[in-house]
Amino acid sequence: MVTSPSVPRLVLAAPSSGSGKTTVATGLMAALTARGLAVSPHKVGPDYIDPGYHALATGRVGRNLDAYLCGAELVAPLFLHGARGCDLAVVEGVMGLYDGAAGEGELASTAHVAKLLRAPVVLVVDASSQSRSVAALVHGFVSWDPEVRVGGVILNKVGSDRHEALLREALDSTGVPVLGVLRRAARVETPSRHLGLVPVAERGAEAVAAVAAMAALVSDGCDLEALVRLARAAGPLPGGAAPWTPGPSPSHRPARPAEKSPPRIAVAGGAAFTFSYAEHSELLAAAGAEVVTFDPLRDEGLPDGTAGLVVGGGFPEVYASELSANEPLREAVAELALSGAPVAAECAGLLYLCRELDGMPMCGVLDASARMAERLTLGYRDAVAVADSALAVAGTRMRGHEFHRTVVEPGAGAAPAWGMRAPERRVEGFVERGVHASYLHTHWASEPGVARRFVERCRTS
Repeated sequence: MVTSPSVPRLVLAAPSSGSGKTTVATGLMAALTARGLAVSPHKVGPDYIDPGYHALATGRVGRNLDAYLCGAELVAPLFLHGARGCDLAVVEGVMGLYDGAAGEGELASTAHVAKLLRAPVVLVVDASSQSRSVAALVHGFVSWDPEVRVGGVILNKVGSDRHEALLREALDSTGVPVLGVLRRAARVETPSRHLGLVPVAERGAEAVAAVAAMAALVSDGCDLEALVRLARAAGPLPGGAAPWTPGPSPSHRPARPAEKSPPRIAVAGGAAFTFSYAEHSELLAAAGAEVVTFDPLRDEGLPDGTAGLVVGGGFPEVYASELSANEPLREAVAELALSGAPVAAECAGLLYLCRELDGMPMCGVLDASARMAERLTLGYRDAVAVADSALAVAGTRMRGHEFHRTVVEPGAGAAPAWGMRAPERRVEGFVERGVHASYLHTHWASEPGVARRFVERCRTS
């Protein structure tokens, strides 16, 4: 069997959400980084928020590994891309260890990704309300799938020395080593709201302090040497996987007529627009664009020479009044969109392009209004492009993810962006002039032609 280069790696998983995976994974990343290791941070699933804490802990871009959005075949290549030049990689899981895409078996679960990476798993267990029962829980997770190698347990929210002794005694019978014991610690808690944790970009010094506290907690309570040894025992990845690349190397790119400059694509950032995959900007740059980030909360105009605009996800509902107050930028966005320039908007970007959000004026590019809703819309989607757009030709099939607590009315324009194939059939989003706006979050690494098409449209529009 052909094998790929070995990258020491661990997957941090849990029996369920709320067990403390993010605290432990982020703290471990920060603790190992403080010891001089170059740590590559990864997150299973479509989550945008946890990778921000991972980046703060390691000083490297947090990257997602999603077998539903990108396909199982891209998990190892994307992992190797992120882990280039690193001493060790830490992968934070999603939900419970065996929880995947609804109705799809193990697909996109932490266990699935761990098997694709042949990575040992460390199970983070919330032990706050149990003692001897912890052995039954761990035994069940270890024995459920023999292909998943659980190499150790970290006990979280342990109440006392006596509680720890009872837990250790119970786990002796399982043969699974205890690699850490963490006491309850309020200082490591991170605030949440309607879509999960508050992103790093909104917390500033508070986030830095929280990550430092996580590092101290893990350093004090975990056997770091044993965790590193377990990571180094992972061995090579199977199947001859090579690192993913956003485009051909310069020597293999087709020659282009001389241009004055590459098309400039403005990408929204700042506290209101924190949801993006690093690979998107890398793909745009590899396709020949100059990518420039701007902050709609602070900048009163688009970057000079903007030929295209990308507005990803985030929390415009939290910053609606500030976004609305920045009238010069709203007018600049509307002018660009009305000129026919390519504009790609996902979720928060969709809301920003609407006529209004919770009664406050937005860019007015789309004849639609947006408002907060009581119900959370969440889940993977199987979609097909309904109309030709700056992103895709009609019929292009992509998988995506919805994650919002807002409603846009109407939900689709005369030319919808996507037709949903699963879990229910419906149309959604807007294709107007050069605009492609939708609630659907997609990962462009699964369809690199999206970025190339967008850059080409920016070059010729």
